[in-house]
Amino acid sequence: MSQPPFIRPEYERALPPLRDITVDEVLPLSRRLWNQTWLRKGVVVLLVLALWEAAARYQQNDLMLPGVLDTLHAFIDDMRSGELPEKIVNSLSTLLKGYLIGSVLALVASALAITTRFGRDLLSTLTAMLNPLPAIALLPLALLWFGLGNVSLVFVLVHSVMWPIALNTWSGFSSVPETLRMAGRNYGLSGPRYVMTILIPASLPSILSGLKIGWAFAWRTLIAAELVFGASSGEGGLGWYIFQSRNELFTDRVFAGLATVIIIGLLVEGVVFSTLEKATVKRWGMQR
Repeated sequence: MSQPPFIRPEYERALPPLRDITVDEVLPLSRRLWNQTWLRKGVVVLLVLALWEAAARYQQNDLMLPGVLDTLHAFIDDMRSGELPEKIVNSLSTLLKGYLIGSVLALVASALAITTRFGRDLLSTLTAMLNPLPAIALLPLALLWFGLGNVSLVFVLVHSVMWPIALNTWSGFSSVPETLRMAGRNYGLSGPRYVMTILIPASLPSILSGLKIGWAFAWRTLIAAELVFGASSGEGGLGWYIFQSRNELFTDRVFAGLATVIIIGLLVEGVVFSTLEKATVKRWGMQR
């Protein structure tokens, strides 16, 4: 006869009451502060500024390397005079036009590539041909075709934005699980509805990554184009401000313009895209 299975008897174990534990008792103040991302990044920025000021004091030549305080004074003076805000508005207005147009074209090209074989061949061929081509190299042709105006800058920006966004979007579309694709087809979705309802939400992390890369490409392309192109229709941007300050040997204003470019890049990265990610992919558990 087989032995019956052993059954462990049930019992209750009395546990001591859990006392209230505050966060102060778990982690010390220094550890809790160091866990703040903004504080760690602020420490990095302060270290960079300290090294900059130390190098300027060692150099002792304001024409070659102005210090942090000299750059700050130039930045405040030009902000008060209205010259620097005007340049910022001119640059951002041109940038937004090229960025929006390039993003829409990239989304359309990626949607066409994921739904048709011809679109896939077209996108892969064009990206292999045009993506390695520096956008600034097209500026002479843009000036020849469109003349001296914002249209030339927008054309160059569209080229710099479109291909990285298209590649990331296409990669995101291709990585959508087949289960989601079949669910969309079972609901009778096709064409634009299939792309908007199934593909875009499922591949949103890749799309946001492409948008960030496209923004970085567009921002540096615009500054470089303005340095070469100069003023557009009598209105120059930050690149023209930096170039003009260099010609007049106002090195502190050159550094003020460069600092403005960096600050705008940090604000867009840390506020716009970070907020968008927290409201979408991080909230949905698609990204840590």
